[in-house]
Amino acid sequence: MKQISMDRRQALKLGMGSAAALALTACKTGKDGGSGAAPAKDAKVGLICLHDENSPYDRNFLDAFNKAVEQLGLNPDSCLVKTNIPEGQECYDAAAELADAGCVAVVADSNGHEDYILQAASEFPEVHFCSATGTKAHTSGLDNFHNAFASIYEGRYLTGVAAGMKLKELADAGKLKGAAPKIGYVGAYPYAEVISGYTSFYLGVKSVMPDVTMDVTYTGTWYDEAAEKEAANKLMEDGADLISQHADSMGAPTACENAGVVDVAYNGSIIDACPKTSLISAAINWEPYFAYFFKAAQEGSTIDADWTGSLKDGSVVLTELNKDIAAAGTAEKLEEIKAKLEDGSLHVFDTTTFTVNGKQLDSYQADVDDDAEHKGDTEVVADGYFHESEKRSAPYFDLKIDGINLVESKQ
Repeated sequence: MKQISMDRRQALKLGMGSAAALALTACKTGKDGGSGAAPAKDAKVGLICLHDENSPYDRNFLDAFNKAVEQLGLNPDSCLVKTNIPEGQECYDAAAELADAGCVAVVADSNGHEDYILQAASEFPEVHFCSATGTKAHTSGLDNFHNAFASIYEGRYLTGVAAGMKLKELADAGKLKGAAPKIGYVGAYPYAEVISGYTSFYLGVKSVMPDVTMDVTYTGTWYDEAAEKEAANKLMEDGADLISQHADSMGAPTACENAGVVDVAYNGSIIDACPKTSLISAAINWEPYFAYFFKAAQEGSTIDADWTGSLKDGSVVLTELNKDIAAAGTAEKLEEIKAKLEDGSLHVFDTTTFTVNGKQLDSYQADVDDDAEHKGDTEVVADGYFHESEKRSAPYFDLKIDGINLVESKQ
């Protein structure tokens, strides 16, 4: 298989077009050299994961991949997965191996994979590559390189509403640790994706409990169970009545279960593991995108460079609500707010609901187009709200709003 890849690369270096290079590969693999398309059931697709099924984040991708394969009727033996692939040269090597193996489409699940997936896309023009959560596809100029994400900030907001109702219940019962409600948040890195997520969660809580504050700490890693557990414990020691997270291990939820503090997780239900404290979770359901991406790659159809899923199309979901600990009326309230988000009568980043340095936001140049200077380049405030994930799929909300405090962290 490695020789096939080298032949393809050599053909491209000799000035052959991608179709001619593909025909050379098809000849050597016994496939139809006319279109290069394999029969749908035999089409090969690939997934590259930063971790494995022990990470809720990666397990969410793995589950969606398997469901999309089943939905499309693909042969499971032709659907290739590579796990525990670091954000380095190993990612390019994995992508090249999947291309060598005959995959028509490959997805990598971590933002840190993007540069290596982009390198593979430039070298294997007949294979479609997607860097999920990435930012560079809409400016890369490559027809076979793509990004995808979803409006997860809406799901985060909804889980914030559920958390806010629980805090109100605790407040009414006189069970808050302090005079006012306080929440803690364990984040991985100070990226826009993390900032957008914790801000939308906070605004959901704030819609129910206007006087709430939130402490945020960064661990400096996507997956470190000990560090995430330590961060959650410190936030609880500092007075947090409830914890949420944007990190990939079970560290924070386990700390909350041990301490008896309610937790809002991410990427999947953990009620079985933490039945006393796990309230709810928001997740991106990647199945709609995988099915769309793999089918279009098989058929040779046009694929969006930058794709954004939503609540409406089922790409943003809430996991089951833990009714044993949820406040009364939470399920009904979530349905009410979800309907408003879907019909556009409610916007998560409504600028009347938050301030930045004591002032309402009326304009903001976000860093949407990737470049070396990382300066703002696109106006994203209009009609009274910050237009998140509309100018590109990956989040770009990176403002520090009032009420959220950054505490000591590893970043």
